[in-house]
Amino acid sequence: MARPLPLILAQAPGRPADDLAGFAADVERRVKLRAPGALVVYPELHLGESASGVPAAPEEGAEPLDGKRDAVFAELAGDLGIWLVPGSVYERGTGDCVHNTTPVYSPRGERLAAYRKICPWRPYETTTPGNRFEVVDLAGVGRIGLSICYDTWFPEISRHLAWMGAELIVNVVRTSTSDRAQEVVLSRANAITNQVFVASVNAAAPSGIGRSLVIDPQGTVRAETVDAGDSTLTDVIDLDEVSNVRRYGTAGLNRIWGQFRPGDPALELPLYGGRIDPATWNAAHTTEEPPR
Repeated sequence: MARPLPLILAQAPGRPADDLAGFAADVERRVKLRAPGALVVYPELHLGESASGVPAAPEEGAEPLDGKRDAVFAELAGDLGIWLVPGSVYERGTGDCVHNTTPVYSPRGERLAAYRKICPWRPYETTTPGNRFEVVDLAGVGRIGLSICYDTWFPEISRHLAWMGAELIVNVVRTSTSDRAQEVVLSRANAITNQVFVASVNAAAPSGIGRSLVIDPQGTVRAETVDAGDSTLTDVIDLDEVSNVRRYGTAGLNRIWGQFRPGDPALELPLYGGRIDPATWNAAHTTEEPPR
């Protein structure tokens, strides 16, 4: 029994935070004539530029999660009958906190969840980190997990989303630097080691360098963009493939979720002591100057 999920991934250049009308028109253009009930995804901080290709300061355009922008997103998703991930936005939290946050909306016009980026790209990004993992149930379809750009460099995040039942990890990205090549490798690795789908959606030029892609639970690239241009990447994935790969193994061999069985000795994880604590994260770091 298949569980198809149509994907519409918008590799698009960024917009000013207040260009909600332009955003709505762009979504309608990309969704037109596509499969109903699709999951539509935009890049990180798509609505977050101060000029073409220039990200705004976090304080510019930040608003509470339930502000005007939220209402527009919800109404748009409901009107078009889509699951909508509008990239990420600057969310004004408590006090002076501004988060880099990805919300998700249902075809019924409801915000289902919102994920705050756990790992801002320090020291360049100054948003306040989130402190929880987020998965979202798409009713009648399956469960997705959310991550934002640099999160993909931390395997703990993808593993935890998979452990929480995510069958597809949606990673929204705004990468304009040369390390996009490494991000592609990491996205494939996260798909393989967790046996999940990964959709990594980067911005188009001048906001990013593209190379958006869809990866299956065995790490195979199913679909990808060919350059940094404004384009729409589409696919229809079957979430039952996650169960099949886990049952029969990656390449018909590796069943990583069946590795530990009742009666096996417990494995302590002293590396974390139960949590990632910023005070001890860099414990192995030396203060010595690197060799020249």
